[in-house]
Amino acid sequence: MEGSKLYVGNLTYSVTNEQLEELFSNYGEVKQVNIIEGRGFGFVEMSDHSEAEKAKEALDGSDFDGRTLKVDEARPPKRNYQR
Repeated sequence: MEGSKLYVGNLTYSVTNEQLEELFSNYGEVKQVNIIEGRGFGFVEMSDHSEAEKAKEALDGSDFDGRTLKVDEARPPKRNYQR
């Protein structure tokens, strides 16, 4: 894993940024949390890639609020090349 930003999927729509920050802070310093409202996923940025890797290994497939989390390295946003 190269980056420190993680994709977090299969979230309940009621989850808050604070809840995710608390969960991921068990694995290192959380720099930023961004939940995409009404979509069931979000992004968590850790302070470095080793902490992100630890969080991914520990939380991917774990139960959170009755849902099985999907945690993976975030991909860069797609560029829209229009002319």
